Amino acid sequence: MSRSTSLVHFLRHVSFPPDPHLLPTALKSCPTPPLARALHAAAVAAGLAGDPFVASSLLHTYLRFGATADARSVLDGMPHKTVVGWSALVAAHAARGDAEGALRLLDEMRRGAGGVEPNVITWNGLVSGLNRSGRARDAVAALARMHGEGFLPDVTGISCALSAVGDVDEVSVGEQLHGYAVKAGCRLDACVVTALIDMYGKCGRAEEIVRVFEESSHMDVASCNALVAGLSRNSQASEALRLFKEFVGRGVELNVVSWTSIVACCVQNGRDLEAVELFREMQAHGIEPNKVTIPCVLPAFANVAALMHGRSAHCFAVRKGFLHDIYVGSALVDMYAKCGRVRDARTIFDSMPSRNVVSWNAMIGGYAMHGEAANAVQLFRSMLMRKQKPDIVTFTCVLAACSQAGLTEEGRHYFNEMQQEHGISPRMEHYACMVTILGRAGKLDEAYDLINEMPFEPDGCVWGSLLGSCRVHGNVDLAEVAAEKLFHLEPENAGNYVLLSNIYASKKLWDGVNRVREMMKDVGMKKEKGCSWIEIKNKVHMLLAGDNSHPMMSAITEKLKQLTIEMRRLGFAPSTDFVLHDVEEQEKDDILAVHSEKLAVALGLISTSPGTPLRVIKNLRICGDCHEAMKFISCFEGREISVRDTNRFHHFRDGKCSCGDYW
Repeated sequence: MSRSTSLVHFLRHVSFPPDPHLLPTALKSCPTPPLARALHAAAVAAGLAGDPFVASSLLHTYLRFGATADARSVLDGMPHKTVVGWSALVAAHAARGDAEGALRLLDEMRRGAGGVEPNVITWNGLVSGLNRSGRARDAVAALARMHGEGFLPDVTGISCALSAVGDVDEVSVGEQLHGYAVKAGCRLDACVVTALIDMYGKCGRAEEIVRVFEESSHMDVASCNALVAGLSRNSQASEALRLFKEFVGRGVELNVVSWTSIVACCVQNGRDLEAVELFREMQAHGIEPNKVTIPCVLPAFANVAALMHGRSAHCFAVRKGFLHDIYVGSALVDMYAKCGRVRDARTIFDSMPSRNVVSWNAMIGGYAMHGEAANAVQLFRSMLMRKQKPDIVTFTCVLAACSQAGLTEEGRHYFNEMQQEHGISPRMEHYACMVTILGRAGKLDEAYDLINEMPFEPDGCVWGSLLGSCRVHGNVDLAEVAAEKLFHLEPENAGNYVLLSNIYASKKLWDGVNRVREMMKDVGMKKEKGCSWIEIKNKVHMLLAGDNSHPMMSAITEKLKQLTIEMRRLGFAPSTDFVLHDVEEQEKDDILAVHSEKLAVALGLISTSPGTPLRVIKNLRICGDCHEAMKFISCFEGREISVRDTNRFHHFRDGKCSCGDYW
């Protein structure tokens, strides 16, 4: 029998009235509202309901269970209402998001018999409760009223107020609170420092985050977590990594939240290799990942094709019983799909005990990425049959699947179904998919008309889709129209200039190529270097186009030379249309030979046993020459080669590609 049940049993069977000291003890350990009401009845029967200690215990017990009406009844029955009781009731209403009720109570406590004036604790409870319940704007308004009535917040009040200010992005109010904290002499308080860092992070003031931290030199787990979150939110991954390493170097005892935050920061800012390394380091420090860490790190494994690392995380999730978590399951589906194992992704998806729209989108998107439009559409239909409501991402995935497979009419159907049957208005990404669907099918004029009919101004994604389709079909006139729009919308995106140059080069319009190159020079822009990743024996290797720093570059180059000789002997000729320079054919061949995906595949060939499948991820779209070369190598070497570029997966086997040369 539990302690609280024993106390109630005792109170029900003793022959003398309950003791006013025993009732508060029983109420403190009371586990359920019915038992609390039974104790309340016992207090009334014994004439102890008006006892200050008993009444206060009853009030706080009811508030612990969220029974504000019962708590108010107790307060009304108290002969001498105290500021403590009123403050607790105000805070409880605020914590439920009942701003109006909390403010009404604030007025009542003053107007009632023997009016009670609120104190700083009352106002702190009001501001804190409103902020925790998601009523941040009301919390800021309460703070302003508090100040207007002459109350100055203490350390607790400042911390709560700063959190609310950050949530509503009122940096000017935050700066005033910061100034007050300095004057009040509490700017170095640990809670205030953490709250300031959090507030400036939410308000986009990365430089202030670092300044506050460096002025305080306060290093604990809370400030570390706030720093990483704030800097990550403001795309300051390098600074977040630097400061995190400083915390580790000084021996600060960080927790799983700290490590998970820095891993997530790296993933969100494209620092995938650092995320993988930090995940290892985290475990080396004796910090065990939890069910939040796993979904955070899995995208990093997916982004650098680290399938073995992903499998290890999967096994860890199985051992810890995390697979029932919908976010872990969805992240595993996404990871396997992006690592080229779409069948494994489907196995995970089918085994999930419950699924949400994110789970369905991950699997449909996985099929789309692999060009398996039929499976994507079939799964979408199954999703509807299971009464799962699709969202904007779902239709982006379905339309992307149609674009990958060249399903023009099906794409039109789903574009219309999205609006007519599901009430989802097309967004920018849906129009971009439709432009791609029409453009890839050669319906460039129709795609251009669709852009002109859009109810809002098209962005770079839409015009980029048209420019990409112009490359496929060699339409110079429309390419120039799309490129002009892109140069205005995305003046620093070198890829648009390069794509237009490719179109000119494929038509041998060298004046156009030179003109674009001059434009790039004028704005100080350089072509983004191709970069590819390949996992070999549980280690991820990164290869850059034109970079000779890899320790095995001599062997890689030698292997490529051997393959080039064999390709030419068997009649394969490089497609030099994809080189931007008006140079001699041999020089073009040399430029093409060092594309990063070829370097990665060559490394894979010399580092693994015959027949081992190779998986490569590239940061740019694969060029036509490399695509043809991969087909040849897969046949000549007897290897399955998977290349994921920015657009889709290409699975090369026996001289053929899964895309059917349509990409």
